[in-house]
Amino acid sequence: MSQLVAVTDGWNWIVEPFQYAFLVRAIWVSAFVGLVCAVLSCYITLKGWSLMGDAISHAVVPGVVIAYALNIPYAIGAFIFGFGATVAIGIVKASTRLKEDAVIGIVFTGFFALGLVLVTKIPSNVDLFHILFGNVLGISQSDIIQTLIAGGITLLVIFVLSRDLLLFCFDSNHAKAIGLRNWLMYYILLSVLALTIVAALQTVGIILVISMLVTPGSIGYLLSDRFNHMLLYSVTSSVSSCVLGTYLSYHLDVSTGGCIVVVLTSLFTLVMIGAPKYGLLAQLLRRRLARPPEDEPHIVVDQS
Repeated sequence: MSQLVAVTDGWNWIVEPFQYAFLVRAIWVSAFVGLVCAVLSCYITLKGWSLMGDAISHAVVPGVVIAYALNIPYAIGAFIFGFGATVAIGIVKASTRLKEDAVIGIVFTGFFALGLVLVTKIPSNVDLFHILFGNVLGISQSDIIQTLIAGGITLLVIFVLSRDLLLFCFDSNHAKAIGLRNWLMYYILLSVLALTIVAALQTVGIILVISMLVTPGSIGYLLSDRFNHMLLYSVTSSVSSCVLGTYLSYHLDVSTGGCIVVVLTSLFTLVMIGAPKYGLLAQLLRRRLARPPEDEPHIVVDQS
């Protein structure tokens, strides 16, 4: 009897979250955002643009505040300021002798600081905590529509231009040599990056979105040398982490965005240690096999 009660309690623990419409909605929205972020993450990882993603995610803050103050969709303001930040980075980089990392640091902190000033001065219903860390459990119908539109456009653009974007990210010099317009690919990739950040804003917020843009692609990169396989591993890890993180956040009563990123980072840690070819254990094993142990006795044969 006690075993039956334990099984029943365990089953109730599993299915309880699915009785709430807001949580079911949060799970599938998070899964969609995880899919979008994972696809773009592969290109960002190959291009080495993790810092660029961080810059754009912070730069959208003033756009979100102004959009809410003007009563227009926040996605519009976020995209304008996100893309504006990339244009500003390009202009400053081309006009000065500064390196790209310095320009990115200057621009994104400037935009982010402007957002903080606007939050304190412009009367609106913007909650800074929700901007920074997301609020997928309280996402509204209009925000869902904006997320689906932004994510859908991103997936469509990547699908149509997948070969050109892959060549641009993998070897921009070769892409230029065969006639590909790198400047166009540059701004297209930045545009979909801004759109992806807009899509993820309600789920994990601008602080944690950088993890969603970098970690899935890094997981795929450690697990495979082929881009198609890398894409598959990236999507699988990201979507599963979003679903599990949202689910666990209900039972643990913690931040949903934070829980998603913790699950994703934990998965990355396991892959980093145990990946068959590039994991730490595999590297250690290869070094051990390539070099005989120092304490192994050496046998010298006297041939005199």
